[in-house]
Amino acid sequence: MEIKTAAFTLSSPTIEKCPKDTKNEYAFIGRSNVGKSSLINMLCNHKSLAKTSSTPGKTLLINHFIINNEWYLVDLPGYGFAKRSKSVQQKISNMISSYILMRKQLTNVFVLIDIRLAPQAIDLDFINWLGTSGIPFSIVFTKADKLSRTKASESVRKYMDKLSETWEELPPYFVTSSESKAGREELLDYIDNINKNLQQTASKQ
Repeated sequence: MEIKTAAFTLSSPTIEKCPKDTKNEYAFIGRSNVGKSSLINMLCNHKSLAKTSSTPGKTLLINHFIINNEWYLVDLPGYGFAKRSKSVQQKISNMISSYILMRKQLTNVFVLIDIRLAPQAIDLDFINWLGTSGIPFSIVFTKADKLSRTKASESVRKYMDKLSETWEELPPYFVTSSESKAGREELLDYIDNINKNLQQTASKQ
């Protein structure tokens, strides 16, 4: 897929404020400081589409970006250890869960994982919640440029082995780097294929 246009559309505090049209939506989420904004900018070939920050947890709203005027890339707030009060954490948690569980346009959730880290309970819990909720999702390993190819492959294998302890069928995964643009083509082609399949299914109905 070639991204010809990518533009910020809307920041929403609740699902009710999200765009009213029916375009497919692909949501990106991960722990604070996982490199989500950098990945979004890399995918869209845009230096500052999503705001990057050295301070974890700066995304506090549901952010929609329209891609090629055909589908939405959705930047969700991160989960984890950003310095927030309990009330703010609860508010964001409710926002994320209501969007994921109730947004009919949501087509796939991309869960971002820092490839350098051993499997973390907070990520595994979130992945398991998506599975039990019946939400289509994929895993995106970030920061692959920070490891050698051998170490990166080993890290991915350990992660998928951990998931295989509780999952009969493992989710799709992508290994990416915002620096080298590794994984960009594969991830965009994946989205493109889903869009085409959904379009074909809709045309037959």
